[in-house]
Amino acid sequence: APRAMADLFEGIVQAEQRFHREGYQEGYAEGTHIGIAEGRRYGSLHGARIGSEIGCYLGFALMWHCLLQKCTDEKSSKKIKALNSLIEMIQKFPYEDPTYDKLQEDLEKIRAKFKQVCSMLNIQSDFRIGTERPSLTF
Repeated sequence: APRAMADLFEGIVQAEQRFHREGYQEGYAEGTHIGIAEGRRYGSLHGARIGSEIGCYLGFALMWHCLLQKCTDEKSSKKIKALNSLIEMIQKFPYEDPTYDKLQEDLEKIRAKFKQVCSMLNIQSDFRIGTERPSLTF
């Protein structure tokens, strides 16, 4: 009887360990799946915000570049040069590479250049990102 009791106890311990291992594996797989889905959703949202912001800067720069093209004075040529620099920075931005390690750094440089251009054009820049839609106010 003691041997049968020991075997029964060992069976219970092994079953508990097996259930623990299986439960852990299932939980890990489920957590990984949820984490990937959550990461993809966050990445899409964040990417869309950055795309919207940069697209707004590019549209702004192209419009002003077009408006100033006919001006030949020195002040206008400095503004055009700054606009060209902003346009070039935006065109070089690696949209297709989600692993680009200097994304935040380059984005900050583009934002700074945009603010500089706005200052040169005597335009108040107010770009908001959040629940509301991105907007520029003049």
